[in-house]
Formats: sequence, structure tokens, C-alpha cells
Amino acid sequence: MNTLARTVLTPLIASVFLSFGSSQISAQSATLKVETDAALSPVSPTLYGLMTEEINYSYDGGLYAELIRNRTFQHRGKSFASWLPASRGNGEVEIDAGSDGPSSALSSSMKLTIKVHGAGDEAGMANTGFWGMGAKPSTTYTGSLYAKADSPMKAHLLLIADQTGEAVAETTADLSGGTWKQYEFKMSSKAGIPASAQHHLEVLFDQPGTVSLQLVSVMGPTYHNRANGNRPDLMELMAAMKPNFLRLPGGNYLEGDTIKERFNWKETIGPLVDRPTHRSPWNYTSSDGLGLLEFLEWCEDLKIEPVLAVYAGYSLKGEHVTGKDLEPFIQDALDEIEYVTGDTSTKWGGIRAKNGHPAPFPLHYIEIGNEDYFDKSGSYDERFQAFAKAIRAKYPQYKLISTAPNTKGDPDVQDDHYYRNPEEMFALVHKYDDADRKGPKIFVGEWATRTGSPTPDFGAALGDAAFMTGMERNSDLIVMAAYAPLMVNVNPGGMQWSSDLIGYDALRSYGSPSYYTQVLFANHLGDHTVKTTASGENPRFFWSATVSTAEKVLHLKLVNGSSSAQALTLEIPNAASGNATVYTLHGASRWITNTIEHPDVIKPVKSNATWKPQLSHNVPANTIEVIDIPLK
Repeated sequence: MNTLARTVLTPLIASVFLSFGSSQISAQSATLKVETDAALSPVSPTLYGLMTEEINYSYDGGLYAELIRNRTFQHRGKSFASWLPASRGNGEVEIDAGSDGPSSALSSSMKLTIKVHGAGDEAGMANTGFWGMGAKPSTTYTGSLYAKADSPMKAHLLLIADQTGEAVAETTADLSGGTWKQYEFKMSSKAGIPASAQHHLEVLFDQPGTVSLQLVSVMGPTYHNRANGNRPDLMELMAAMKPNFLRLPGGNYLEGDTIKERFNWKETIGPLVDRPTHRSPWNYTSSDGLGLLEFLEWCEDLKIEPVLAVYAGYSLKGEHVTGKDLEPFIQDALDEIEYVTGDTSTKWGGIRAKNGHPAPFPLHYIEIGNEDYFDKSGSYDERFQAFAKAIRAKYPQYKLISTAPNTKGDPDVQDDHYYRNPEEMFALVHKYDDADRKGPKIFVGEWATRTGSPTPDFGAALGDAAFMTGMERNSDLIVMAAYAPLMVNVNPGGMQWSSDLIGYDALRSYGSPSYYTQVLFANHLGDHTVKTTASGENPRFFWSATVSTAEKVLHLKLVNGSSSAQALTLEIPNAASGNATVYTLHGASRWITNTIEHPDVIKPVKSNATWKPQLSHNVPANTIEVIDIPLK
């Protein structure tokens, strides 16, 4: 995903989609024949997966279960973003930037001078979180902070309801005076409180003195109870998509605006206090709490494989290196592969074990760079060749992915990206039908139909479904595909790119119509395609047919992107007479959608239908159907 594309695509989407939405196509009868005993090609077992990057507050403020925003006190003068003075009674606090910190990575801090005048006085700082902090009843929150006090002090930590001022959870931590030290704590919310995103954290002190703070963290519950883990609701939404892989760390986030701001994986592993943070290309600072190991554990929790993208010497603002200057970056890539796959006898496999994960992770694909077709220097051929030569010399078993069309270096896979409006996605359905099967395989590493904001509308879901029928039909060539972006914080200021698959705030989350399209297609996919022939269909009617051999089931996907119903005569000679299962995704209009307040407007409806080898079937306007039909 490139930041330049946003300004180009958005006006185009608006203008073209207006004509798409207003078009009228007259109903016409069509015939579709599916010959399930005429196998055509295998379906890639890794066809559908996930693409991720730090955009739209996808990690900090999203998937990563940290409640605190700016936990490492990035500051502007004496102002610390998301941190505000807080007091009770007549307590007072003076705030300054501390000149030291608990590590070389975090070498500054927030320095508080506390003044209290009597019993009940407290003063300190409050954190407003990522547009609030989500809190639920009877829930345990795990936290820690680094502190250096000039004398022993007690920190009072409270999770406060914004609307009532009530402390819904609280605890204390006894700070010893002297040197920097980490203090850990837990606090549990009250049983009767309403679930709400409108909370903030206060860190208060009831005695005079000076205390410096760094890396103040409060984590909510995590998926599989992982320390430093991910929000369960967002992980569960991803798990329902039945993905096969996660492309990480993803997109522009890999490159950074400059070489210094690239995803430097070596600075994202180990204790959090040793991670210096870095600015993402989407104009906010990443805490790097979700570092390389956490990405890999994300894969492990979903029982999927990483597609590892390595930095290839080019950053978004054009800074790049070639020749001998590329060698340190090539070595970084080799070290990274060893961290992912090496056993504990290797240097970086041993470091991974020290970080808490002795077992290597599975890996089959390595991507060299990201969207290098934007490199105006023309250096990608040289850079790809240099990386490919070094990686293949040490790791010949891995498939290498190129991010720009090139004739040098013999990539195994080429990464194609598509961001289009619905009409354009309809036109892409047959793009790969006659593509060369002798060259590299295809990874559609980023793609989306872009209408609707912050998450797609139903018109976008129709464009997605149409395009996916083409990917399924050509899944002997297309080995992997991933919708992007995956996630968005729907609060004002949380989005840098529309349309995004999954939306959320500090408490809730929901799937868009495009999300449910992904769920249906991935959950009902066979192991090979079969022959289909059609006649008389409207130009916005699309289909795919795959068969699960062991289960003897045909997965028939029908997409009617027109504004009129599509009447069909379906001929499936090998269909068993009896019940088939139908999953329907339908929109009353192409603009209808799901939102954080109304998350279930568009969801699949499951029904049963009587089936036989030949029958009449009607696909309503603006409808996606997935039909599982038993075979003889």
C-alpha cells in the first residue's frame, strides 16, 4: 500500500461508483452447467490469508492489548501526548522531561514533582488511552511501570469511568527510592460496572517528592492469555476467516519513510524496555510492543504460517542503497530468517529461545521488499538479485517473492496489488484466465474494493466477491491472496486509509460486508476447480466452482452484482438429490453497510435448499451466494 495511491484513487472511486450504483440491468435467464467430474486444476492450499501493517492504529490502539497510549512518553517540550495532569483534593504536580531512563533504548522519562497539602491530597498524571479505554465487569488488567523516586513512595493506580468519576478498578505499587526499577501490578474491575470504552487511567501519589516514570503499561485480557498479547475479539474475528498465512510486518511499515524509520526487527525483540519505538510511515509512533516475535506468535495462535517480508534497501521517500552498502541489510535478512527458523544451536535461534520461544517457526515464503515498483531509481533488479543470491545460498528451500515485475533474479512468486472501485474489480475478474503459467506464481499481497468508510459497504463486497471468483478459478497460478488493510480504529483520527476489513474502538469490534465475504469464501473452498460453462448471464454475474474431494461436496459461489435478479437454469449432473446448504449475503442497496453501532446489518444467512441435478434457481440483485451441494 502506498500513501500516494490514496489521493489518486479516492476521487475516482466516488465518480465511477455513482454510475455503477445507478445502472439498471434487465433480468435475463441464463444457464450454468457445472461438470464436477471434469477436474481442471488444483486449488492452492494457501490461497486466502492475512496482510497486516501498522496503519489505522491497527497495532497500538487496535490488536495489541495495551490500553496506554504513548506509554514511553514521546514528548513535545513539557507536553506529553495523551498524558494530562491529574489530582485529587488539593494535590498539585509539576511536569518536566526527565533526562534519564531505565535503558539505553528508553533514555528519557516523564519527571513529576508532587505537592500535597493534607490528607486526601493526591497528584500525578492521567492517560486517556486510544480514544478511551475499554473496561468490562469482573476483568483483570495486568500492568507495570518503571520508576525512579527520590524517596520511597506509593503509586495509586486507578481505572476511572469518565462519566461518573468512579474508580472501576484500582491498586497500589510501593516504589523504593533510588535507582530505576520495574514494578508490576494487577487490578480487577468491579462486578457490576457497565462495559464501556469511556475510561482513563490515573497514576497518583499522596506524598511530596520527585518521581520519574517510564514505560507505564496496562494490558487488557489477551488471546490464549499470552503475556504482551492481542485482543481476543480481534483475534477471534481473524480466526473465523480461516486464514492460511500472515504477511508480516507488511506494507509501507516494512520500508518506513526513511531507512532509519524502517522496521528494524532487531530493535523489536527482547524486553519491552529495550525497544526504542519508531515512527511509522502513517505519521504516528509505534510502540513496537508487537515486535517480530509477537508477529510470529500471532501466527502460532491462529495456526498459520508467516510470509516474511525482509527490508530490501529502499524506503518510501526514495532513500535506497546498492552495491556493497546493501551488504549489512542482506545480513540483517539472513539473521532474521535464522531468528524465525533456526534451532537453538544457531546464534539467532538461541536469542529467540532466550526471548521465550525455543521452537522454530515454520516458513515457506520470503518477500524481498514491498511495492518496489515505486522505486524510481530502477535499483530493484539489482537489489532483488543480491538478496536472492544470498538467501538461496543459505536457505535454498524457501520460495522468494518479488515486489516488482523483473526479469532478473528468477523470483518464484510475484506480488500484485490492486485497489479499485467495484466496476474496476468486475473488469479484473478475468485478468489471470490467460496469464502465462510458465513464469512466477502470483501473490495478490494487497487488494480491496474501495467504497465505504471506514469499512467497506456492500457494493465493495460485491466487487470483492466477483474478484475472488477469478482468483479461485486461477488458483493454480495465484498461490496466495490477502485483503488490505485488515483493521481500522473507527474513532475520528484513527483512520489513514479507507476501506478496511474489520472496525473497532476501545471496547467493540465488527466485521464489514467485505469481511463476511472473506469468511464465506475461505470456509467453503475445495481442493480443485471443475469445468463450468454458462450462457445468457448478465455482465455482472460471476461464479466459481470448486470440489472438496474427500467430503464429496461442490462449493458453488454465485455473485450477482447487478440491480436485477438473475434467473438461472443450473445443470449439475453429478449432484445428489437432497438438501444443499446455502449461505446468502444480501444488501438492500450497494451502499448499505455495517458500523460500530450497528455491526450486524449485513451478515450471512444460512438456509437449506432441495437440490437435484437440474433445477431453476434465482439469484436476487446485490447478492452473494455460497452453496454447498453434496455429490453422488
